[in-house]
Amino acid sequence: MTWAWITVHDTAPDARDGYRWLLIRCNRRTGELAFYRCFSARRVPLATLVRVAGRRWTIEESFQTSKGQTGLDEHQVRTWTSWYRWTTLVLLAHLFLAITTVAERAKPTPAGLIPLTLNEIRHLFNRLVMQCTDNITACLHWSWWRRHHQHRAQQAHYQRQSIEEP
Repeated sequence: MTWAWITVHDTAPDARDGYRWLLIRCNRRTGELAFYRCFSARRVPLATLVRVAGRRWTIEESFQTSKGQTGLDEHQVRTWTSWYRWTTLVLLAHLFLAITTVAERAKPTPAGLIPLTLNEIRHLFNRLVMQCTDNITACLHWSWWRRHHQHRAQQAHYQRQSIEEP
């Protein structure tokens, strides 16, 4: 990615004091341009604006994960209080899964398996804690089997990618 910035002057009578920029990102492969309008109360370097602009994707990815894994988008809003409680509960559940995933990935992954993913941890938590399954060994074996086959698929994909690249 190539980044550029242009200082923008706001002539509106109610404009706040501060610095305004138009941040431009150019994709080197496709030539596609993306624009970000930026404001800061104090002058900041280009690297800071780029880092903040890049955080947008992390935040957006977290919301997408919360929707898919913990049901952030499954509440029917009737009152602010119920929405607030639902959103708080869902985001706490997502936080639990994210922290557990990071803690598990800090440990070395056994050979031939992919690291535990947030999705896999959610699945295991549901089966082992929420449903109180009787056959813990079968549940853990199923998780191991799934991670093993995902690892094999990942290795085949990487091998195919290395052959196809010039």
